[in-house]
Amino acid sequence: MNQSLTTKPTAIDPTRAVSPQLFTCLRDRIVRSELEPGTRLSEVDVATFYNTSRQPVREAFIKLSEAGLIDIRPQRGSFVSRIDMDSVLAAQFVREAVEADIARVAADCVTDDMLADLDANLILQRDCADGDAPAFMALDEAFHLMIAVIAGQGAGWAFLDGLRTQMDRVRHLTASQFPLEILVEQHTQIVDAIRARDADAAEQKMRQHLRRVLNDIPTVAAAKPDFFIAKDT
Repeated sequence: MNQSLTTKPTAIDPTRAVSPQLFTCLRDRIVRSELEPGTRLSEVDVATFYNTSRQPVREAFIKLSEAGLIDIRPQRGSFVSRIDMDSVLAAQFVREAVEADIARVAADCVTDDMLADLDANLILQRDCADGDAPAFMALDEAFHLMIAVIAGQGAGWAFLDGLRTQMDRVRHLTASQFPLEILVEQHTQIVDAIRARDADAAEQKMRQHLRRVLNDIPTVAAAKPDFFIAKDT
């Protein structure tokens, strides 16, 4: 059994389509770097690990390949792909453009109940900012989704899901290397701008927050060069 597949697996629901569940499980583990770039993935090992047949595993591998998360090499095997720097930068650009507008709209239509929900999320973020990076990242995801829903753009957020994958791989790496308190403070500033119904400030704070990954990439890439494909020059 591949050493990377020795942790307790997420249970697969046999009453639902298996392939999409496997795709989600493996995608999440790759994004969190539990399955590191270069890790060889065997259809047999994955099928055994998740107690399923090889066919849904093969289907999941194809989807992961299309998402840029694994490289399928004929006669050699399937391997977790390295992080594509160009894809990260493109995703950051698109995400900033969309979420900056979302923050602007949210500032115009937020309610007191919505603000209370954002404040509750911030409290939870502060509680795990002292080192629980996985829990923090889940709250971070929920935070950005909440703002999208406030702006009436929950569907727009879902549309970005595929674009965020490579960027999210970097964000999980930075969360384990940089102080999470900085991100909590940036989130707080976004909420304060939305609370003040200041659309210009909400947009500006969101842009500043989402550009932080651009500053962090060189440090992360230097620490784990084998994780990355170099950006084209």
